[in-house]
Amino acid sequence: MKTLITATAAMLAIAAPALAEGDAAAGEKEFRKCKSCHMIESPEGESIVKGGRVGPNLYGIIGSTAGTVEDFRYGEALVAKGEEGLVWDQENIVEYMEDPAKFIGGRSKMTFKLRKGGEDVAAYLATFSE
Repeated sequence: MKTLITATAAMLAIAAPALAEGDAAAGEKEFRKCKSCHMIESPEGESIVKGGRVGPNLYGIIGSTAGTVEDFRYGEALVAKGEEGLVWDQENIVEYMEDPAKFIGGRSKMTFKLRKGGEDVAAYLATFSE
C-alpha cells in the first residue's frame, strides 16, 4: 500500500503543470528594478508603489488580458497577443519579463530583461490581483 501511495504521488507530481513558485516578500524587493517605469496604484487611487509612468500600472495585472490597462498606449505586438486571448498569469509574466520581445514575437516597448527573480516579482504582483 505504501508503495502504491508513493507511486501515485510521484505520478501526480510529474503530471502536474509546473507553476511559478515565487516569494512575494523577495518580489517586493526585486520590484525596485521595475518601479522606474511602473507603479502600483489601486483603482481607488491609492499609491501602493510610487513609480514611473513609462509603463502601465501593474495593479491587477495578474489575471488581466495583455495590452488592456486603461490609459496606456501599448505596442502593436502586445495588443495583438491580448486580442489572441493572452491573459497574464504568474507563469507567462515571468517568461515575458525574461525577454519581452521574444515572448510577444515582435517589438516590445519594454526593453528591460529581468533575468533572475521573475518568479518572486510575479508572486508579488499576484498579491494585487483578484
